[in-house]
Amino acid sequence: MKLNRLLFASLLAIFCMGFIVESASAADEGKSPQKMPAVQKFEPIPANKDDDIRVFYPDGKEVKGVQALELMQAGKPGLTIWLAGNQFFAMEDVIHAFQKNNKEVVGVITMPPGKVMNAILNGGWSYMNKDYAMTPDVFGMVDMGSVKKLKEAGKGKDYVTYMHNQLVLMVADGNPKKIKGIADLGRPELKVMLPNPIMEGIMKFYAKKVLEHNALWDKLSAGKNCQSCYGAPNVYFTSVHHREISDGIKAGKVDVGIVWATEYKNALKEGQKVGVVNLPEKDSMKNEVNYIAGNIPGTAHEKNAVAYLKFLGTKAGQTAYSDHGFIEATEEELKVHAIP
Repeated sequence: MKLNRLLFASLLAIFCMGFIVESASAADEGKSPQKMPAVQKFEPIPANKDDDIRVFYPDGKEVKGVQALELMQAGKPGLTIWLAGNQFFAMEDVIHAFQKNNKEVVGVITMPPGKVMNAILNGGWSYMNKDYAMTPDVFGMVDMGSVKKLKEAGKGKDYVTYMHNQLVLMVADGNPKKIKGIADLGRPELKVMLPNPIMEGIMKFYAKKVLEHNALWDKLSAGKNCQSCYGAPNVYFTSVHHREISDGIKAGKVDVGIVWATEYKNALKEGQKVGVVNLPEKDSMKNEVNYIAGNIPGTAHEKNAVAYLKFLGTKAGQTAYSDHGFIEATEEELKVHAIP
């Protein structure tokens, strides 16, 4: 009797389980699938980056951060520019030089070129837990390949190569570790910080080539392609921007890192105690680093975008950049061309 009861209970349990599964399947067929967490659409700007999000007024007024994003989203500026972040320290002078003959309010976002590319293709930015749907009138990239990709996506029309730069090694003031060149990055006792290869154009398009040419990339990266992470045990890749390298040197946590020459000059202007190791032409990429600006067709301020591209080719535009250590472009490069 006891055995029969156990058998009956077992059969009942199996029957009920089957009924529940079938009922659930039927219910699933009749209902829409359970909602998955929303995929982030817009490109995130890391917290506390107000200095990279600005609106410049012709009278000298400047708005930053969330308020600046709100103005740009509402279309208040007469020109909006998104460009590679290592120009952030020059943009106040550049925009005010432009505004001398163009009395427009200008919005500027300076982020690594990979993030700028994603934001253009995805239609906006996310900052401080809020989304901002928008598109720029002008973009700035550091390689022609990215410019062509934007054109293919309908986000590029004309371009101008307006400036150049070169790679240097930033070290502590006085160069206490006696660093002489790229080869020293392979010294295991040094604390090395490098721009990340995910979002930073300086690494993705230039410094990585130099490291590979010097047979150092595999050793320093330990086979990783990442950001905010360690490659080799003594090599750290930045989270967002190579400005982190000067901060690391200042804190005594970094001995050396690859930066733009302009980054070093700006660090000195800010009073930071850093030094520099200049590199030979084959390692500085002096003749290969190009800054390219392009306009996006069909934007609300397309006329002002064209005016800005032409301004970059003027003496005023070139001087505003070269005063910050950038290398001026040639007369031919400064002509506005259709993106091929």
